[in-house]
Amino acid sequence: MAEPEPGPVGRVRLAILISGRGANMEAIVRAARDPAYPAEVALVVSNRADAPGLARAEALGVPTAVVPHRAFAGREAFEAALLSVLEAHRVEAVALAGFMRVLTAGFVRRFEGRMVNIHPSLLPLYPGLDTHARALAAGDREAGATVHLVTAELDSGPILAQVRVPVLPGDTAETLAARVHAAELALYPGAIADWIRSWR
Repeated sequence: MAEPEPGPVGRVRLAILISGRGANMEAIVRAARDPAYPAEVALVVSNRADAPGLARAEALGVPTAVVPHRAFAGREAFEAALLSVLEAHRVEAVALAGFMRVLTAGFVRRFEGRMVNIHPSLLPLYPGLDTHARALAAGDREAGATVHLVTAELDSGPILAQVRVPVLPGDTAETLAARVHAAELALYPGAIADWIRSWR
């Protein structure tokens, strides 16, 4: 990938990839309105044209794009199209925020050390799906969320930040998920800022 041009005032050009509502995306965009924040949100991309987060991003004045995964014969073709969009917007770093596609090792290598994700568990516990139900089934006293670098192995990259949330008596997967999600919104923007400052 060609070396991207730096953003204004030296800020990193960040793309946020979403598949759904975009709540974490909005938290990052709002944090990035502070001129001291080390990134500008250059683009929000979804693999789903009906993702509510796209309208949310547009209302916040952020450019958006749709790369529908179902329009491509396979993951490699989808990711080639996604990469083309990111390159066109001179993206330097990527944040996954509820992006429900597993990325190939080839795509991950393109952004090695420059792509982060937030996962709703205290990794290395419960990679993958159904994290809250799994935490409850295990009788855990704490749940939480983890910001980590993206590597070729699912939810296994180096941990950058975590937030812990108590599991309360009577919790269901839904009530625990809501509490963890609220903690994510507070964690992710700051974790991204600290991460970018560590290498920029």
